[in-house]
Amino acid sequence: MKIKIIKPSEEYLKERGISNWPIWTKEVSQFNWYYDETEECYILEGKVVIELEDGGKVEINPGDFVTFEKGLSCKWNVIAPVKKHYNFK
Repeated sequence: MKIKIIKPSEEYLKERGISNWPIWTKEVSQFNWYYDETEECYILEGKVVIELEDGGKVEINPGDFVTFEKGLSCKWNVIAPVKKHYNFK
């Protein structure tokens, strides 16, 4: 799977220093995206449905820690405004 989602513990978030990562926000919208690097993010607010090239869909919600693999092409459908911490690897 090119998208991995976990529900991290507070300890995991602190260990990784996620609260110090930059914040990205996006209004309700749809857009295509290509990951030229692996991105890790922690969803603070909002709801997104990611459409994969193979027709699959992945829903992302607050509290999700998401890893998007390098090389992933997808379409973002932002259902509710998103706020997330992010980091590129």
